[in-house]
Amino acid sequence: MFFLFDPMWFLFMIPPFIFVIYAQVKVNSAFKKYSRVRNMHGVTGAEVAGTLLRDNELDDVRLERIKTKLGDHYDPRNKVLRLSPEVYSTPSVAALGIVAHEIGHAVQDKSGYAFLRFRTALVPAANIGSQLGWICVIIGLFLYLLAGEFGLTVVWAGIFLFALAVLFSLITLPVEFNASNRALHMLRGSGLVSVEEYSGARAVLSAAALTYVAAFFMALAQLMYFVLLAIGLGRR
Repeated sequence: MFFLFDPMWFLFMIPPFIFVIYAQVKVNSAFKKYSRVRNMHGVTGAEVAGTLLRDNELDDVRLERIKTKLGDHYDPRNKVLRLSPEVYSTPSVAALGIVAHEIGHAVQDKSGYAFLRFRTALVPAANIGSQLGWICVIIGLFLYLLAGEFGLTVVWAGIFLFALAVLFSLITLPVEFNASNRALHMLRGSGLVSVEEYSGARAVLSAAALTYVAAFFMALAQLMYFVLLAIGLGRR
């Protein structure tokens, strides 16, 4: 990508890139630390999931074990809670926090949480935008050299598509923070954690939340770069 030869690209992208690396190190460190700490009840992630699903009357949610490390997620379309091996079978403090967080999403789904509904509806458009947006920008830049205004139109079309992915990343923030708040409330109310374990679970969830913030700023910086690039072309 010839963006790499533009000093302005570095100005926009290097700071959020460093933030992304920091967030990833933070979450890996927190997970590694608290996955080694056995919870006081000795319950695995799967057992915690069963308890919290029953407590929240989520009988329609299925539990599945997947192979992807840290790939834990709740699928609102199919009503499935998917847990990684490190969480599913491990009686750790980290497993408590992660499972409760994903069940927090299931509770959001059940209660019709507006931001989750919006994010779910936005998934197809966001996927298209993240995959085709930057491609349209690049093609548009080449076309601009050959066809002038038409190429600039293609660039703006790519920016619009990429903006959908940025919007998805923005909407993800309240969804994830709300799920973590619900998770901590559930853990505290269920008696599954001690004071120390509660702090550990919160540390894991806080680190995970940081990755979503970093991803948003990374996407936003890229979008701002594209916009300024298009504005600059339009002034020529």
